[in-house]
Amino acid sequence: MRSRTNITVHPDTDALIVVDLQRDFCPGGALAVPEGDQIVPVVNRLVRLTTWLTVATRDWHPADHCSFSAQGGPWPAHCVADSAGAVFHPGFDMSAIRHIVSKATMKAIDAYSGFEGTNLDSLLRSHGVRRVFVCGLATDYCVKATALDARRHRFEAAVITDAIRGVEVRPGDCATALEAMHLNGVALVDSHDLEPR
Repeated sequence: MRSRTNITVHPDTDALIVVDLQRDFCPGGALAVPEGDQIVPVVNRLVRLTTWLTVATRDWHPADHCSFSAQGGPWPAHCVADSAGAVFHPGFDMSAIRHIVSKATMKAIDAYSGFEGTNLDSLLRSHGVRRVFVCGLATDYCVKATALDARRHRFEAAVITDAIRGVEVRPGDCATALEAMHLNGVALVDSHDLEPR
């Protein structure tokens, strides 16, 4: 049985970042993350945990985005702006999400991180945020990039490990991603350890 470590969430200085919980990244989508939809109940519990700042990022690609295979990129077309695949998972409770941040909106810039080319840094700072908790899809790409960028922007950062899933293009990619985040000062926590102040 796993021992619990209580982590107090401070609504005035902590924020939750839900990364790319979109239809195209869930089973049946154009770039489905295995079991991606299974995190939805955990995420819904997290967004309602306290009155903290809640942010949802989303891929919002132009139709000719550089990451698409038609343009020589590694991925099938996905999360094209205003398409059905770009909308958030229908089970995701958006009522408690206070801000939506669109990323990878320019065709020549990949932008896995929620910080890259967006106002996420200034948004967090304007609310007095000092620590971010990151969850969503996918562990080995946009979750990792967002968490590492949070550290580069001098935020404390934690990834909620039962509220993420990975692509695993190569076996072990998720474990490698978690190790890289840990080595760069990102805490790895469980949602059940979080308690509102």
